[in-house]
Amino acid sequence: MQTKKGKRGKRPDAGRETPMARKSVTEQIMDQYGLSPDKPIKLSDFDPDDGEGFKSKSDAQRQLRKDLMRIRVLQEALYAEHKQSLLIVLQAMDTGGKDGTIEHVCGAVNPQGVVVTPFKVPSAEELAHDFLWRVHKVTPARGMIAVFNRSHYEDVLVVRVHDLAPKEVWSQRYELINQFEKHLTANGVVILKFFLHISKAEQKERLLDRLNTPDKQWKFAVGDLKERALWDQYQEAYEDALNKCTTAAAPWYVIPANRKWYRNYLVARIIRQTLEAMNPQFPQPAEDLSQVVIED
Repeated sequence: MQTKKGKRGKRPDAGRETPMARKSVTEQIMDQYGLSPDKPIKLSDFDPDDGEGFKSKSDAQRQLRKDLMRIRVLQEALYAEHKQSLLIVLQAMDTGGKDGTIEHVCGAVNPQGVVVTPFKVPSAEELAHDFLWRVHKVTPARGMIAVFNRSHYEDVLVVRVHDLAPKEVWSQRYELINQFEKHLTANGVVILKFFLHISKAEQKERLLDRLNTPDKQWKFAVGDLKERALWDQYQEAYEDALNKCTTAAAPWYVIPANRKWYRNYLVARIIRQTLEAMNPQFPQPAEDLSQVVIED
């Protein structure tokens, strides 16, 4: 679907849950923002400011609350069933909204059944192993949801942009990542990968907000400005990673993230739809409970 600007986004029916002649709103969302292995994309075709299809911000937030309630029920069934698991990968430029998404979407589930792992600069021990070693050990156990704040994709993003390894090394990692994710899905892990897409102008506003707001200054790092200076290189690296590592089993979604409320709505809707498709079931009791009497 194209906007007047020629960019993907701005669905005219985004604020309504009315039945569609061919596809539901959720199916449209997954088609609109989900990537396909046989259709390479350019990030410039995606509008990070998308979200105007809703009549108001409150409409999206109202639907978000409904989706989060349903996600919580589905997550409890997933945990109780103990057969499948869900891996959610969040990638973005600095200030892109990874922490906010975790707080406002993933934070709605029972913390007993979710593990959030931030991937920072590799430790000496991690560097002594292959690049996927530190990732594999924190993938979700059966019944669990794992959320990656950054991920194994840093090894084809930061490593590439900062020339931390030769091209012949990092360029092989796309296929290794695909094989790794294929192995996970073959073992009952459903994978959702979200690229939270913000504009350079929006990043500037968010950096200024951190710089000028005392209780947000702890988030500001001078190094963020050095990364910002490499914006174009990162966009190119992200574009390659999205195109090379989009598979039918582990799709990427490009989420317009300038509007935080719309970002949260889209991510929650896709998570809900994915859990619905997984269809986790509460298990039957191990014993016959029909004759159980609880005495006073």
